[in-house]
Amino acid sequence: MTHPDLVNQLNYQKAYRENRLKAAQWVLAHPHTFRQLLTYCFEDPTELSYKAAWAFEFVYLEEPALLYPHFQYFFNKLPSVKMDQILRPMAHVCEMICIKYYKKQEPAIREHFSKENKNTLTECAFDWLITDQKVACQVRAMTCLYYLGTEFNWIHPELKQILESNIHKGSAGYKSRARKTLEQISR
Repeated sequence: MTHPDLVNQLNYQKAYRENRLKAAQWVLAHPHTFRQLLTYCFEDPTELSYKAAWAFEFVYLEEPALLYPHFQYFFNKLPSVKMDQILRPMAHVCEMICIKYYKKQEPAIREHFSKENKNTLTECAFDWLITDQKVACQVRAMTCLYYLGTEFNWIHPELKQILESNIHKGSAGYKSRARKTLEQISR
């Protein structure tokens, strides 16, 4: 079922932050549309998908608990994301999930982020790191993998090897985050 008011909110002409934030604020005011927003992110073949992803990122940053009941759907669909405009906000959300789970140890997320979800995120983050992705996505993958590696001991050696192999050819942002991540791993 589509929600016409949600579609209207996402059909802005310019991708200005103000427009994305306005759409996110509308979803926050109408939380019953959140699942539909997620569906647009992953299943809509039009430009509505990346506009939904941009709004989703802001919604998550403001009210992360809206996503928790939908973790299974989110992580089931995450590996299918290939479009950069969708991948970047999804990688940011994944980074925030890892920070909330591992660093802040927030109880609400700890009951929803399952081992299966972690395995899916680990696969996705390694894919983002070793494939031709934008730096923003790759640095978020580094953070995810660092935190996941604190629970799964095989991740840090793999991550370290990839970063050491690629750091010399990365951008300034890639090199900076890679050095930081390597330092964290060596502690």
